[in-house]
Amino acid sequence: MSSSGTAPAYRRLSVDERRTQLIGTALGLFAHHPPEEVSIDDVAAGAGVSRPLVYRYFPGGKQQLYEAALRSAADELEQCFAEPQTGPLTRRLVRALERYLAFVDEHDAGFMALLQGGSVVQTSRTHAIVDEVRRAAADQILFHLGFEPGEAGSRLRMTVSTWITVVEAASLMWLDEEKQPPVTELRDWLLDHFVALLMASATRDAETARIVRHALDLEEGDGPVGELARRMLPVVGDKGHLLEAPGGL
Repeated sequence: MSSSGTAPAYRRLSVDERRTQLIGTALGLFAHHPPEEVSIDDVAAGAGVSRPLVYRYFPGGKQQLYEAALRSAADELEQCFAEPQTGPLTRRLVRALERYLAFVDEHDAGFMALLQGGSVVQTSRTHAIVDEVRRAAADQILFHLGFEPGEAGSRLRMTVSTWITVVEAASLMWLDEEKQPPVTELRDWLLDHFVALLMASATRDAETARIVRHALDLEEGDGPVGELARRMLPVVGDKGHLLEAPGGL
């Protein structure tokens, strides 16, 4: 109430605005608490509305609201890997990883709930939403490699999907480890992992080898690929003869 004693004007929200508000409130709560610990009353209190109003928009209760919040988070995550198809591949992936890890950092417990599901709310529909995020991320990576959905061969698709799994697992472990190492180190490690996976696949798959050669043409000498190569030299050390031995590494 203002000092003049006049109550602030109340603005009635449209149906879409109210629904968006409730989903945003729920997503904020799920971002910091496991879904089984969040109640409809918590959402109502956070949004400043009554409990019956929440049920008016989400008659399915907490399950329906959780799935709507999950869908909202999934839409945001899918956009993390959207990037113009210009410049070095690794620079694009750095920006995508920064957005992805910023989402993980911001949503914290909610991100774990997104990937793992809560004991109360995990269903085939929530699994489908999470799988859609993984497919969308993989499609974006393949797009950066020059492929439309469904065009890439099985080895390349397997390589990209494997990396998406690594990104997820590493993100969850990062949260468990109290966000250590620093997020920039995690980002760079994940990028190194992608480059290493792609290079290893290129030695066995002609399609991947072609993509790698094209990608390397766009890379910069002081970029992530060159830096990784320089860091690998001391590790190999005097074992370079293994590269020349039949059946060697």
